[in-house]
Amino acid sequence: MNKNIIYLGLTSFFTDFASAMINPILPIFVVIYLNEGMDKLGLIVAVATFVSYALRLLSGYISDRYGIVKPLVVLGYALSAFSKPLMAFASTYKSVAALKALERLGKAFRSAPKDAMIAYFGKKKQMGKTFGFHKTLDIFGELSGTIFLFLILYFFSKSEEVIRNIFLLTIIPGFLALLIVIFFVKDIPKKKEKKEFKLSKKDKKIISDLFFYFLFILFFFNEAFFTMQAKEVGIKTAFIPLLFIVSTLTQTLTSYISGIIIDKIGVKNTLFISYLFGITSLLFLYFKSEIFTWIAYAFLGLFTVFSLNANRAYIASYSINKASVYGVFYAGVALFGAIGAYIVGFLWERFGIDFALNFSLFGLLSILIIFYLKAKFVNS
Repeated sequence: MNKNIIYLGLTSFFTDFASAMINPILPIFVVIYLNEGMDKLGLIVAVATFVSYALRLLSGYISDRYGIVKPLVVLGYALSAFSKPLMAFASTYKSVAALKALERLGKAFRSAPKDAMIAYFGKKKQMGKTFGFHKTLDIFGELSGTIFLFLILYFFSKSEEVIRNIFLLTIIPGFLALLIVIFFVKDIPKKKEKKEFKLSKKDKKIISDLFFYFLFILFFFNEAFFTMQAKEVGIKTAFIPLLFIVSTLTQTLTSYISGIIIDKIGVKNTLFISYLFGITSLLFLYFKSEIFTWIAYAFLGLFTVFSLNANRAYIASYSINKASVYGVFYAGVALFGAIGAYIVGFLWERFGIDFALNFSLFGLLSILIIFYLKAKFVNS
């Protein structure tokens, strides 16, 4: 494995370590300690998701158009590293939304060019394994951060003060990630500036193939709603991080395996499997039982790692303007994810969790059927 991919993986490790110290408890912080409703939580998720993904389209374009890669990656990690600790001073859902948007802006700047760097340093016929390896370090950082969060909540009180101090501590892993990407990761050779930039036919074909994934994200529950469902079935706040550990450990153990599967059976078959995982995770939430919620988080992890690795490997293998296509991919996830999060939060607040789950499951099953029929019709 190329050392630059390893360093990028370590950068992701520490960044996701910091994120995992916030994400499991942020919904509880907003709803319980700031006393905001589920609709406000949905709005925060929508804003953060949109900023995180939509602006990746711009960073991908800049990267391909002007050959700027590493500076965008460094800027992205810097914004994330310094915005997370500021969450400790948030007092309203608006300030949480603003800071979460700033943190996600950092992810928006770095994601498309970072994936282009991984694709450049990786071996052409092993893109599934390459992205699977990187995702393994990425997820292992999330797993480690979640374990650290659990230990703090378990041995200390679950007060608002403790949670705010946890937010402050994220400056340490965030700064380590920034140091690694600045001093150890090489930039890729700069391409000559293109006078006329446009997506190729291959690029457009790939983007059209991604549409089903966008629709799936529209109806799928964001992890913040998984968290609030766990609270509703009686799981204590101190044990919420353990649910995320189930998800991230599942991803860690299966990420590289998913890359091997992608290389063997292809992207479409892997995506179909990932969609089944996603629907199964929501079906387990439907039973409103603690044990089934734990299982749901495992299937959430399987859906996340299989679907992301499949799409990223597909783009890496067949696109011409890789950073731009990654940007379009993340922009699509942003648009549909943001709309979906807002709708689910609104439906949950107005009509309850059962109505929101029924809405999601109906949409997901419909998409799965259409995806299967389309693949069968094209292949026949």
